[in-house]
Amino acid sequence: MNQDALKRQAAERALEFLPDSGILGVGTGSTVNHFIELLAPIKGRFEGAVSSSDASTERLKAIGMPVLDLNATGGLEVYVDGADESNHQLQLIKGGGGALTREKIIAAASRRFVCIADETKLVHVLGNFPLPVEVIPMARSYVARELVKLGGTPQLRENFVTDNGNVILDVHNLEIMEPAALEDQINNLVGVVTVGIFARRPADVLILGSADGPKLVEL
Repeated sequence: MNQDALKRQAAERALEFLPDSGILGVGTGSTVNHFIELLAPIKGRFEGAVSSSDASTERLKAIGMPVLDLNATGGLEVYVDGADESNHQLQLIKGGGGALTREKIIAAASRRFVCIADETKLVHVLGNFPLPVEVIPMARSYVARELVKLGGTPQLRENFVTDNGNVILDVHNLEIMEPAALEDQINNLVGVVTVGIFARRPADVLILGSADGPKLVEL
């Protein structure tokens, strides 16, 4: 099976974790795109969805799913999203698609976070995937210097602006042994909007597409 087929396999399994009704949290990325396609036949069960990006909003609207404002919905029962890396504690690196801030907000507002990915995303130590950090444009150089002090090599994501109007620094050469501590440390830098470490709010369930069928990891 190719990687795209594994992603779809994980997205299919995620359907089993959806409530019978209510409002869904929906993330961003190639694996989530499969999930949105699979929602189309059952969209009538739900009042709508809260989306983490403009791209996912357009895809949800294309299948006829109402897209709602999180400020109006209150807490969500379940949030389905992908990840760029996950360790065995279900702490994640996210933000490869640039939607990390909105993704982190929806994850925090959701009772259950179901993460879908292919099996290559499961690692022992986070950091091989460059760590995204969303930054206020004025603070870009300052934050980059501070990230160097933490041992990373930040690179500006060229020709990219987030849905919030900010820039992203992708930090290479990190070996993240204490994800929650580094999440706090980077989030406390002035000018950082958020960092793509999801350790304070990890996934509750990780579904990994594999050649042997979907694998489930739960805390």
